This record gives sequence, C-alpha cells and structure tokens, in this order.
Amino acid sequence: MAVIQRSEFALALNQIASERSVSVETIMDSIKSAILAAYKKDHVLKEDEDEESEMEGVEVTLNDNTGETKIVKDGKDITPPGFGRIATQTAKQVLLQNIREREKDAILAEYTKRLGTVVNGMILRFYGPTIIVDIGKAEAIIPQDERIPNESYFLNKKLAVYIKEIREDEKRGREIIVSRTNNGLLEGLLKREVPEVNSGSVVIKGIVREPGSRAKIAVY
Repeated sequence: MAVIQRSEFALALNQIASERSVSVETIMDSIKSAILAAYKKDHVLKEDEDEESEMEGVEVTLNDNTGETKIVKDGKDITPPGFGRIATQTAKQVLLQNIREREKDAILAEYTKRLGTVVNGMILRFYGPTIIVDIGKAEAIIPQDERIPNESYFLNKKLAVYIKEIREDEKRGREIIVSRTNNGLLEGLLKREVPEVNSGSVVIKGIVREPGSRAKIAVY
C-alpha cells in the first residue's frame, strides 16, 4: 500500500483545527474567502464594468493536502499568471492569524485562572493615560482609575499588580486589566510576605485603603 506523505500545509491545517476545536472545513472556508478577496482586489476590473456580475460564478478551489489554489469561474480555471504566489501568502497569513488567536486564547485562559492574584509586572509603554505592563506571558493594562494618584510611573519600572478582570474592548478585543489600587493587591502582598497570613493562621477580615497614602487592615 502506498504511503501518502502529508504536506506542511496539511499538518498545520489539521493542528490548528484540532487545537481550536473547529473543523478543517471551517478554516479552509476562511482561507478561501481571504484568497477570493485578494483576487477581487487585484484582478477584477472596477471601471465601466459591473463588479458583481464579473464575480458571479467565481470560486476558489483549495487542495487541503498541498495548499494548491485555483480561481475557477463556471468550472473553468481562470487563475491569473503569478496569482499562486499571492494565494500562498494569503493562506499563510490566515493560518498564522489562527495560530496567533489560538495562542492568545491559551494565554487568556491561563490568566483567567489567575484572576484575583498578584503578579510582578514591568511597564512597557504608555497609551494616553493607560499603562501597558508586561506580566510574563502577556501584556496587561492599568487603566487610569486603577493607578495610584501620587505614584510615579516610567518605562521599565517593576511593580506588583493585582489581576482584576479580563475585559472585552470593541477595537482591541479581550484585555487583561490589572490594578494598583484594588484591596486585593495589598492582601496578595501580605500573603506573599507574611508566612502567618499565607498559612491561614492569621486571617484578613477587612482592608480599607487610601492608595499611596495609608491603609488599615482588620485581622483575626
């Protein structure tokens, strides 16, 4: 029996489908749509012609083993010369985007489990009043209302932050929100630094803070 060697394209396709729990057909459809959009952008005449009628009956065929692409209209191969290179780049971009999304999903899932904990961070950059912080495997955001008013912030400054929530932003997608003012930061630091609090022999019952100024802690 002949052994069929699977191409790099097929292996990547199946790996992404498996890890993202979606079908190969779903990813193939997204690649075909991107390739069709690339064809429409660069090879469809837009002057003195009805663009919609020119695209009528046009579809993309994509070999799920080799990644070979053809543009077909009413069953006839109309692939423009040199378009194979554009199609290959487009398919690669879609696969890479899926990989990046898969990696981002995995990272966000990990930090979802760490909500309510304290981690060490380092300031990477500023986006208006917002601070972008490196917290290890991901970047997090300190919004203005989570900053200590009289605290100095500068590039590469190291600081402990409290993982408060994962928030959905219309433009940037899901973001990890961290805080310097939340009471959980002080409680987390006490658990980290005071063995009796960490072991549970001393229990924190309440915290009242004026962030950057003073704090009162009730313990049992």
